[in-house]
Amino acid sequence: MPKPFRFGVQCASLPADAWAERVRRIEALGYSTLFCPDHFGPQWDPTAMLAAAAAVTTRLRVGTLVYGIDYRHPVIYAKQAATLHLLSGGRHEFGIGAGWMETDYQQAGMPYDRPGLRIERLGEALEIITGMWKGDAFSYQGRHFRVREIPRAAELPEGSRPPILIGGGGRRMLSLAGRYADIVGINPTLVEGKVTPETPADLAPERVREKVEWVRDAARAAGRDAAAIELNSLVFVVAITDRPQGIREALAKNSGMSVEQVADCPLFLTGSASEIRERLEKRREQTGISYVVIQGRDQEIVERFAAEVAAPLAGH
Repeated sequence: MPKPFRFGVQCASLPADAWAERVRRIEALGYSTLFCPDHFGPQWDPTAMLAAAAAVTTRLRVGTLVYGIDYRHPVIYAKQAATLHLLSGGRHEFGIGAGWMETDYQQAGMPYDRPGLRIERLGEALEIITGMWKGDAFSYQGRHFRVREIPRAAELPEGSRPPILIGGGGRRMLSLAGRYADIVGINPTLVEGKVTPETPADLAPERVREKVEWVRDAARAAGRDAAAIELNSLVFVVAITDRPQGIREALAKNSGMSVEQVADCPLFLTGSASEIRERLEKRREQTGISYVVIQGRDQEIVERFAAEVAAPLAGH
């Protein structure tokens, strides 16, 4: 049985003089979640932004897409997520990843280790974070992190914790997600530390299906119910138009994909509203992806997508 559709909006910042109104509008439009990425530069701090957003809404979920493991110690992440979970009334989705943007590391003067090492650190961090959500004191010793009798992150209600969201594009990362995550983002691989013209091709339809199977195989191997994992995709381009050929051809030229691959790539939602809805339904049927997040930079697109795409599908 497929999971019902949910839709989110990702914003790196909000209008400083009208942020509360913008957040409430996203909620009123019926979006499930407001997400914030985690990078350096002029974007807002995710934790502060999400706490404020939760304080001025009642239904809107708030999440990170996603925290970078090397930017803060896992003990800090455990406490931040637990606190947001409590302050929001259980509306926080804790997204965390291995870090990928090389410029973040360069700007902060941090070593940019190979992907396998960063993923290894993330695995250890998840042990600490989930351990700190469970008991009164927790100890862990790994290759990268060690904690000794660390107190519980916060007094979470029995059986309650933030759902974990992990996004990834490679087999090792998605296998880790299959072992730990409640929500898994199916992403392109970014081993070069930046988005390149070839990046979108890694989410051609056949690649998406392969990545989903990596998640499910790892979940089953860990004794988890693979069907219980919610699958997520982040969209970079939304173009609701009855004449999508031009933009599809441009995207195909820049990405090395065919026009049809572009039309069916989760990174791009192009076409009439009815065609986009049909493609999302077909993709959910073929891959299980039901949780779709669009960019929030253009409020006109956010409004139109909500009315013509999200509203007819949400919850179904």
